[in-house]
Amino acid sequence: MIKNIAVLTSGTDNPGMNAAIRAVTRTALFEKAKVWGVQDGFYGLISDKITLLDSIAVSDKIQRGGTFLGTSFCPEFETMQGRKKAFENIKKHSIDGMVVIGGDGTMKGAKLFSDEYDFPIVGIPATIENDIWGTDYTVGCDTAANTIVQALNKLRDTASSHRRVIVVEVAGRRYGWLPLAAGIAGGAEYVLIPEVKTDLKKLVENLKKRHAAAKTYSLIVVADGCSDISTIGKTIAEETKLDTRISVLDLILHGGAPTVNDRVRASQLGEKAALALLSGLYNIVFGYNKNDIVTINLNDAVNNKKTVDEEYIRIAQILAQ
Repeated sequence: MIKNIAVLTSGTDNPGMNAAIRAVTRTALFEKAKVWGVQDGFYGLISDKITLLDSIAVSDKIQRGGTFLGTSFCPEFETMQGRKKAFENIKKHSIDGMVVIGGDGTMKGAKLFSDEYDFPIVGIPATIENDIWGTDYTVGCDTAANTIVQALNKLRDTASSHRRVIVVEVAGRRYGWLPLAAGIAGGAEYVLIPEVKTDLKKLVENLKKRHAAAKTYSLIVVADGCSDISTIGKTIAEETKLDTRISVLDLILHGGAPTVNDRVRASQLGEKAALALLSGLYNIVFGYNKNDIVTINLNDAVNNKKTVDEEYIRIAQILAQ
């Protein structure tokens, strides 16, 4: 029976991670298990930055952005020697299961480690891009979408005042949910995502028509996995002769106090992950199908590519008219 578990956050930090850590810890403690916090992600496993957590250790954390355990990108964990060090430190502390919180790279690392050492792992998806297969929701995506909408509200003010086109770049390396959701909610005139080929010629013509019809400004949201934003901005400026500016929302999307939705859902996933691991159910990822919590095979979560909801694309295109 698993009674000694670890929890870590890896990869890029996301709002809501602390809520997940807190839920994992307090659920495990309630079940009379020991909980070890791994600092700085997989690097902490390799360097033995592993400490016991109690209820007080996770107090005053749920409202904070980021991850109090720290996180990192760890190339050494990609090597057999690095993973061997990690396993030796896990055994040193008699840890017999682990909850891993992070995005696609984190899940790939967790699966590799689990396969190599037959080690029990449960994943909690946490990425602002919401791009993990098998789940409608990942920890942090709601806060990031709200941050973008707040920025669009402010950019709209200055765009309107100066009669500008403002092109806003947001996260969306391979999946367009975040720019689509934020673009729809923020009233963007156009949303460009990796899944739909960018037709700059058509975009330019539409902008000309809009401004000729007395639409004095436009907001365009662009996923960073789409066309180069500088090229888009330059093309719009040259072809339309409109005052065009670029705004990149990058690291700011990873910070800030998590929304109620991120806090509650991260807490629910954390509780489920801890209970599953302690009951001997592992090599899975917990996620959401609409409002229902579901389990996803870790292998499936890693090896399948998520596709954007066509309904989001359709709505964004209709509202851009």
